[in-house]
Amino acid sequence: MRIGVVVVAAGRGTRAGGPLPKQWQEIAGKRIANWSCEQFSNRGDIADIVLVVHPNDIDFAKNIQGIKPVHGGATRDVSVRNGLEALNPEITHVLIHDVARCTTPPSVIEGVISALEHAAGAAPALAVSDALWTGADGKVSGTQDRSALFRAQTPQGFAMPAILAAHRAHKGGADDDVEVACAAGLDVTITEGDERNLKITTPADFARAAAILEQNMDIRLGNGFDVHAFEDGDHVILCGVQIPHTKALKGHSDADVGMHAVTDAIYGALADGDIGQHFPPSDPQWTGAASEIFLRHAVDLARDHGFQISNIDCTLICEYPKVGPHAAKMKLTMAQLMDLDANRVSIKATTSEQLGFTGREEGIAALATATLVKA
Repeated sequence: MRIGVVVVAAGRGTRAGGPLPKQWQEIAGKRIANWSCEQFSNRGDIADIVLVVHPNDIDFAKNIQGIKPVHGGATRDVSVRNGLEALNPEITHVLIHDVARCTTPPSVIEGVISALEHAAGAAPALAVSDALWTGADGKVSGTQDRSALFRAQTPQGFAMPAILAAHRAHKGGADDDVEVACAAGLDVTITEGDERNLKITTPADFARAAAILEQNMDIRLGNGFDVHAFEDGDHVILCGVQIPHTKALKGHSDADVGMHAVTDAIYGALADGDIGQHFPPSDPQWTGAASEIFLRHAVDLARDHGFQISNIDCTLICEYPKVGPHAAKMKLTMAQLMDLDANRVSIKATTSEQLGFTGREEGIAALATATLVKA
C-alpha cells in the first residue's frame, strides 16, 4: 500500500471570522494548515501530500514543508479532483482530509488505513447520541430516529483508482468524498471517529482546538549558565556582537558567554549534555572558535530531534560594558543564527549591585532559558 494525502484548504472559512481564512490563522503557535499537514507528514507511512489551496493563498502554502501546493476550484469536489490528479501516479490509496480538522488523533488515521486493506473506501464517524428533532418556524415539528445516523469526519480513505474515477465521473455537488464514492457505487466502511477530531467552523472552535493541541504538546525547558573572566584586551563578544571594552573575555573559544549560555540551555532542554561534551576544550580544533558554531549545532540537534525553538531568554550579568546600547543588535543576531523571529528572542542585562566577581568587574556571567516544542 502506497498512501497519498489530499488536504483540502481552498475554502474561505468566513463563518470562523478573523482577518484571514481560518486555515491560515494561528492556534497554539502554528497556522491551522500547518497543524493539519503535519498530522500526515510526521508519519512514516505517507508517500505524498498535496495541499489544495485558493490561488490567492499559494504563498502561505509554500511555507509548509513536505507538501505540494495545488490550486483549488470553485467547489469542493473540483478542488479534491485537482488534488487527486496532482498525486504521484504510484499512489495506490489516498486519504482526503479537511484542513479545518487539525486535531485528528493518530488512532483515527490508523483506523482508516487499516480498513483500506480490505475495503475500497473507509471513513471515520461518530454515532449520533443526542435526540434529534425536526422543526419549522422556530417550533418542534417532530422527532427523528437517530439509530442509523452518524456524524462524518475526515480523513476519508479510498483506493486511488476507484475514487479518482468517481470524481472524474461526478456531475458536481457533494458534501464530502463519501458522497462522491457512494454515487459511484463504492462501498465505504465506517471506522471509529473521535470527539477530539474537531472541525474548526466558528470562532469558539479556535479555543477548543488550541486546548486539544496544547494538551498533546511536548514542551521542554532548558537552562544554561556560563561565566568567563576578564583578561587583557580591547573588546568582548556578547551574543555575537563585538563590543569595544578595556578588557577581553578569557576562554578556549571566542568566550561569548551569552551565546554559550543559550547553547547550553538548548542542550539542556534536549537532555543532551552541554557544550563541553559536544565540543571538548581539550580538542585544539576549537581554540578560538566562533561560538555560533556551537549554537548552530544545538539548533540543528533540536530540529533533528523534531523540536522547534519557541523562545529564548538570556540575561547578561555585568557592571561593564553596558549592554543596553547593543541589546537590539544582539537580539537580531541571535534570532538570525537560530532562524527565529526576533520577537522570540529576549536579550537583557543586569548588574549584581557591585557584589561578587561580576560586581568587582572580574568577569561576566550569563543565564539563559530555552523553550522547545515538539514540531
